[in-house]
Amino acid sequence: MLLRCGPHTLDLSIPRVMGILNVTPDSFSDGGRLFDVSRVDVARAVEHGLAMVAAGADLIDVGGESTRPGARDVGEAEEIERVVPVVAALAAVVNVPISVDTSKAGVIAAALNAGASMVNDVRALREPGALEAAASSTVAICLMHMQGAPRTMQHDPHYTDVVAEVRDFLAMRVAACERAGVARDRIVIDPGIGFGKRLEHNLALLADLPALRQLGLPVLIGASRKSMLGRLLGRGVEQRLAGSLALATAAALGGASILRVHDVGETVDAVRAAAALGTAGFHI
Repeated sequence: MLLRCGPHTLDLSIPRVMGILNVTPDSFSDGGRLFDVSRVDVARAVEHGLAMVAAGADLIDVGGESTRPGARDVGEAEEIERVVPVVAALAAVVNVPISVDTSKAGVIAAALNAGASMVNDVRALREPGALEAAASSTVAICLMHMQGAPRTMQHDPHYTDVVAEVRDFLAMRVAACERAGVARDRIVIDPGIGFGKRLEHNLALLADLPALRQLGLPVLIGASRKSMLGRLLGRGVEQRLAGSLALATAAALGGASILRVHDVGETVDAVRAAAALGTAGFHI
């Protein structure tokens, strides 16, 4: 399976690793690390991106607005100010696709103009103008499921059948993209681990990735360092590497095509081992 990302083509015959590059002051795991007082330190952000590529990252995902539960909203102009200089600087020095993690049409347009080749949207292009901004390009699109909004999504998430409901939502958004002229070889789906879901919902989705793969599209999983690991293991954010690697390995064996992670080098090794097991016929 090939994923078309503007000028890049990503071979998804083996699982790929997407490195997280948050240029935010308040992300749950690494917020503020790439800030100098109140502004993004572009040079440090690029240095971190280059380090992830050197560690084996196949894509870099740049985000300028935290989507952790309770996070404050960021205006479009502020998000552009955070994201676009980093995307432009990275695009000049790396040869992997750069993804922009945003829901806003203006940020999508500005980031694509700066050299981004993928749009990763937790709202699945439902904000005004977002679908049109992404569809008018040739970049890849990742559509994520989220029940509710980041500020309140974990208050009381409820599902009758979480796997079926998430799959049906994603199928609906894929159909909307196709109607807008987006080819299927540009689309990735993401069940949204931790986005409006309890621990049991997250586990059910991870355990039944084949049901999501029935849509015939690559699946992205982002479970790195998330609160479900805190509940499972009793570990703080900085102590969740082992749990994150276990989930990445399970997701790769379950058929995930892209793993979105903080710890790139370690995950690359885990995913390579999982891919070798899959080739040898091992299944969970």
